[in-house]
Amino acid sequence: MRNETVHSDITVVGGGLAGVCAAVAAARLGRKVALVQNRPVLGGNSSSEVRVWVCGATAHGTNRYARETGIMGEMFVENQYRNPDGNPYLWDMVVLETVLAEPNLSLYLNTDVHEVEADGEEEARQIRSVTGWMMGSERRIRFESPIFLDCTGDGLVGFLAGAKYRLGREARHEFGEAWAPEVADDITLGSTLLFYTKDAGHPVKFVPPSFAKDITQTPIPLKRVIRSGDSGCHYWWIEWGGELDTVHDNERIRDELSAVIYGIWDYIKNSGQFDADHMTLEWVGSIPGKREYRRFLGDYTLTQNDILAQEPFEDRVAFGGWSIDLHPPQGMYATESGSKHLHADGNYHIPFRSLYSANVSNLLFAGRNISATHVAFGTTRVMATCATIGEAAGTAAALCAELGIAPRELSRRHTPLLRQTLLRQDASVLGVANEDAADLARSAKLSASSFLSRLAVESADEAYPLERDVALLLPADPGLAGTIEWRVDSAQDTELTVEVWSTGRPENYVPAALEYQATVAVAKGDGQWVPVRLDWTPEEPQNAFVIIRSNPSVRLYLSHTPLTGLLAFERGAAAGVSKDLEDHDDSQPVVEWSMKRLVRKTFCFRADFTTDAYRPEQILDGYKRPYGGPHLWLSEPMARDAQPWVELVWENEQTVREIHLIFNDDVNEDLINLHHHRTPFEVIPELVKSYRLEAQDPAGNWITLVSETDNRRRKRVHRLETAVPVRAIRLIIEETNGSRHAEVIEIRAYA
Repeated sequence: MRNETVHSDITVVGGGLAGVCAAVAAARLGRKVALVQNRPVLGGNSSSEVRVWVCGATAHGTNRYARETGIMGEMFVENQYRNPDGNPYLWDMVVLETVLAEPNLSLYLNTDVHEVEADGEEEARQIRSVTGWMMGSERRIRFESPIFLDCTGDGLVGFLAGAKYRLGREARHEFGEAWAPEVADDITLGSTLLFYTKDAGHPVKFVPPSFAKDITQTPIPLKRVIRSGDSGCHYWWIEWGGELDTVHDNERIRDELSAVIYGIWDYIKNSGQFDADHMTLEWVGSIPGKREYRRFLGDYTLTQNDILAQEPFEDRVAFGGWSIDLHPPQGMYATESGSKHLHADGNYHIPFRSLYSANVSNLLFAGRNISATHVAFGTTRVMATCATIGEAAGTAAALCAELGIAPRELSRRHTPLLRQTLLRQDASVLGVANEDAADLARSAKLSASSFLSRLAVESADEAYPLERDVALLLPADPGLAGTIEWRVDSAQDTELTVEVWSTGRPENYVPAALEYQATVAVAKGDGQWVPVRLDWTPEEPQNAFVIIRSNPSVRLYLSHTPLTGLLAFERGAAAGVSKDLEDHDDSQPVVEWSMKRLVRKTFCFRADFTTDAYRPEQILDGYKRPYGGPHLWLSEPMARDAQPWVELVWENEQTVREIHLIFNDDVNEDLINLHHHRTPFEVIPELVKSYRLEAQDPAGNWITLVSETDNRRRKRVHRLETAVPVRAIRLIIEETNGSRHAEVIEIRAYA
């Protein structure tokens, strides 16, 4: 046996997506990081060992402009390019490569941490080290650092360190949560095993093992959906163990889940009710995917009420958008739906105070073990949200290590620094503006070769019978007044009612308050443009939710050419991934108004008023994602402006060493690692493909600093070999990956 000691600035225990993003975030900020994982692969429940879809704030396309950015966003976009078929092993590769790309990060796979050295009184504990056994290598490794992150999911490190935690469901009176039980208990969400199938191309028999469960003697065939063509996460409902201890009873839970999987396959193959003669089992999981165990106590406990109110915490460092998604304690044997869902009206915020221990001074946590109630955890637990929490916690850990302070002190004295650092890294923070004093671009004046000033989508690609209410979301400037014309066919003389609604909050994309209504006459005839007057005077730029009420005599038209900042909706057209297993209240606004069937489409219209939403100044407005408007520069179509450019000019000479660019990667597009759906493209079309950066030197000469081709990433950082004295910088867009416009979200410059 070998005994080793590893010294680092930060030790991250747990290599799921929360741990990966925490470790990568800290390493990118220059800290020396040890990432310790007890399995041979990274990714946790998303890995090829478990194979759960990486879900997050998009909620399978329910929320708008909600896909994560930062490290999780990078992996989503890279996986889309490398792995369009959703191969779980290629997803492993994407995650592993993200880690191996960081020179400050040391990875320890197959290393099971089971010893923690901590000292101090109960209310003021401190971790000195953690020790793990590297399986297969006979190495006992002690990890020492000033800061530790527990990203283990089950929370073993925090538990052994004496960190305060909760297990099970809080009573309703504790936090006033409507979905909490009257009396506290130790019930949790259960664990799941998944399986994959394939068509072998010839008849395949199946002889069930002796331990296979006869599912006809259970409620499963009556209460759960079984289809021979489904596999993987379509069977998320194979869940059990919520009434047991999901850690200490893990083996018993695994055996029960395994028995049910083979029983389901026996039922599919041998009951005669399915066309499955050529189907065979390709893979069966052996590691239960756990949903819930310990939740640590921080300086703040996130609750159901915070989620639904979308509480805009002053220390918000991440966001989520998945529904509050709770399952019956009996899991797959329950007679009610497999899950029930409660949605906020849009994305909600997660405070930093929920990411560090209330009584262990140098411990942060990320993932499903953060400081949240059982009900609130029902949404924060999904993996893409865990990943964004991980990036926030890792960034905080890096700042703690740099400043030599504890997380609580960082929270109390340096929250603005934490949030600005997250923004600089393009992390998933919503509604926080760039205030980085070191960013030279903030003092520059902007100009551009062109910008889109008129809203119009006129190419009619698909007729749309107006059999239900529909809506178009578009940017609205103060003093919005003018006419929108809609392309219409009408079977008879009739009327069209159009309403303008505000959305209530900048992060929301649902109708909240009626601002204006108009009804106009429509004559019988096809291909006509029907004008409707809009008159609304919002005090600040925001989105307008324009509703067209149903009229069976009328057809609108859809264009298949999307325009950033515009979204089309249908009322009452929601279609969940497994809606027949889920208990949704369809009156919830984000469910009631669905865009799922209209992704990358918009209703044909043209406006006679101009918009400021796409002016080049939007690049420096501080926002990195849609928030009460699109917040980006959009050029005129490149058919008219062949190589659009945007230019930053300073009054005085500046010295620039580093330039940050953020291109539009359409965070409205719902991506997922193992693809329950596919997009028709491998690279987001709105992303800039080829570009160059030029600088004007003090003598007035333009010199090329950077020339890039085949870009497929949202954030690009160009560090120059030497600092350059400049009076101006120009970004020239030569080609996109499919968009008709140049689309740039942000430019930063640093000395």
